[in-house]
Amino acid sequence: MVRTFFVFLVLLSNIILAQNKLNLIPYPQKVEALTGEFIIPENFKLDESLPKQETEYFKKRLPSITKFKTSKKIDAQLIYSQLPKISEGKEESYILEISPKQIHIQSYTRQGYFLALQTLIQIIEQYKDSKNIPAMKIEDQPKFAWRGMHLDVCRHFFTVEEVKQYIDYLAMYKLNTFHWHLTDDQGWRIEIKKYPKLTQIGSKRKESMIGAYVDNTFDGKPYGPYFYTQEQIKEVVKYAQDRHITVVPEIEMPGHALAALSAYPELACTKGPFEAATKWGVFDDVFCPKDETFKFLENVLDEVIKLFPSQYIHIGGDECPKTRWKECAHCQELIKKNNLKDEHGLQSYFIHRIEKYVNSKGRKIIGWDEILEGGLAPNAAVMSWTGVNGGIEAAKSKHFAVMTPGAYCYFDHYQGDPQSEPNAFGGFTPLDKVYSYNPIPSELNAEQAKYIMGVQANLWTEYILDFKHVQYMIFPRLMALSEVGWGTSDPKNYKEFENRVISQFKVLDQMNVNYAKSIYNISGKVIPANNGIAYELSTSQNSNGIRYTLDGTVPTINSKTYQNPVSIPNSLTIKSAYFEDGQLKSAVSTQEFTVSKTTGKKISLEQQPSENYSFGGAFTLVDGIIGNSRQLGKTWLGFQGKDVVAVIDFGNKTGFSEVYFNTLENKGSWIHLAKSAKIFVSDDNKNFKLIKELGKEDIQNAKGKITVNVGSQNTKYLKVIIENAGIIPAGNPGADSKAWLFVDEIGVN
Repeated sequence: MVRTFFVFLVLLSNIILAQNKLNLIPYPQKVEALTGEFIIPENFKLDESLPKQETEYFKKRLPSITKFKTSKKIDAQLIYSQLPKISEGKEESYILEISPKQIHIQSYTRQGYFLALQTLIQIIEQYKDSKNIPAMKIEDQPKFAWRGMHLDVCRHFFTVEEVKQYIDYLAMYKLNTFHWHLTDDQGWRIEIKKYPKLTQIGSKRKESMIGAYVDNTFDGKPYGPYFYTQEQIKEVVKYAQDRHITVVPEIEMPGHALAALSAYPELACTKGPFEAATKWGVFDDVFCPKDETFKFLENVLDEVIKLFPSQYIHIGGDECPKTRWKECAHCQELIKKNNLKDEHGLQSYFIHRIEKYVNSKGRKIIGWDEILEGGLAPNAAVMSWTGVNGGIEAAKSKHFAVMTPGAYCYFDHYQGDPQSEPNAFGGFTPLDKVYSYNPIPSELNAEQAKYIMGVQANLWTEYILDFKHVQYMIFPRLMALSEVGWGTSDPKNYKEFENRVISQFKVLDQMNVNYAKSIYNISGKVIPANNGIAYELSTSQNSNGIRYTLDGTVPTINSKTYQNPVSIPNSLTIKSAYFEDGQLKSAVSTQEFTVSKTTGKKISLEQQPSENYSFGGAFTLVDGIIGNSRQLGKTWLGFQGKDVVAVIDFGNKTGFSEVYFNTLENKGSWIHLAKSAKIFVSDDNKNFKLIKELGKEDIQNAKGKITVNVGSQNTKYLKVIIENAGIIPAGNPGADSKAWLFVDEIGVN
């Protein structure tokens, strides 16, 4: 009878725990309910033999909830045991057992103990009001060894204290790698004693670009000098080590070198003079691969390696235009002398040479996936950002890779409706998209998958002027990244994860963190409906709280209540907002619709857009929404090096005399107007008749906003071919790279 009652209690405890799921992020691998409760004491007795450094951190995180005092193990309420015989991959594992009398943590390492404390802190935060924590046992360890966040301090600088706060955020959610982007075209941010001009000259610029890139506007204010002294670097590295976080420094090469060249112009292929960039983007002047340059970089790396004990040193390697190398006699001679195929081979030569030096110092290099160009260095790891292909290629050739594709892991992208968000780089990466990411590409088999070290998100700061904006861009997306890296994310249960995120907002409020509340705002999605379109509205809260208008006025509590997708029969403006207890709780979302005869019709694309700019797929081109040229959010499709070949099926023969579509020009971001466009009609989707052809001059004169008279047409199918500009010509940012083509709504009247 006693045994039966005990089994009943265990089952009841599991049911209670399941109904009141722990608000933990990342969620543990295994949670088992036990009987009873642990009551949070007013004076929390800690075993005097607990690891001191980690325990002090624990005490500092919970000062308002309980007081602490040391005690003997026999009556302590928090005790620790080190597990014997650690096996590979268990360094971060832990067991956390909460019983009515005490909390017992077991781990192989102090790092595991520290991670267990992060879990315990979140549990105490959840139950601090009731004071009663249900008894449980958690057995946990991460799936991925590399769980990282990146911070660009070159475009905009952040103080030592702000960087420490950033590291604290990583520690809270069990990330273990801080990628510190320290050098770029717009500023050199690390003191190198052998080369003082790097910080005397390279750490400042005469002004900064402001607003959207297409505005081409500058503030006219000198920026800097801003940099970290070597003592400050040591301070940050120690701070991270105390939180079991590895700091990986990035020293950019061979491209993104203008700040360095402004200080030491002799390292370039041309004479200069140079200055730190005031605009964002990619620039032609890069390090010249001559002995003098390599000696400079080796000396820089010597000082960097002494400051950072990380296994990997990030050497950039991305976005290196070959324009100067093509025009440089020394570079061309080097290509011949070493039997290199071309300038891409020269990039590989450059990376190989740097890797050999870094390896000689007992370290390894990691670089963005362009280091694959011309052949990967023997021991290099790849950080795959342009998509997943770089990581796939690396893993298949038995090189380690960290997955950080822009479509999922670039936190400088918009996370909500661009109209209600602060200015961002572009793209659209909401919380649910980050959460849906699987770092193991399906193209890899089990053996190849072992080379995927983990996942990382990147925060580039061209449009992020202060630390409050940094907080806004990383929260709450950092939480989704955390669970993806831990290996317990489940996109099918996204709403449950979202509830845990909202519960974490209370902690962020206490910390005065400026997190994004985009998930409270109205999310709109255009869907096909009745041979046209409808607008589907949703929010993380109860949809009964959504109010909307169709006349462009701001909704009130008395406006129409949202129940079903709203039909959009003609051009109009819909405004929506979320109300709770009669009060406005969200930003007001605005969406304008321009309805034409193609709106909502079937559309197919011969080539698919880049994953970074593919929101909504082909349907985006007939969804009735005209893209904003200042916001590369979810209303544009982006194609790198590809033409747009779109076929629209009207369903029945349809009459029209005008065709329109939009393309963009933003050369600093490698976005070029189309080279040409052709418009065809067909009745059978096989035999197409050309009815209009536009040349480059036509498109340039229209500044990408194309509206053409095609005469009286009556047809079932419309085909539009919009030709990509191809390879970016010399003298432009990204020269020799594939141009981007951005296209929006294809309509007819």
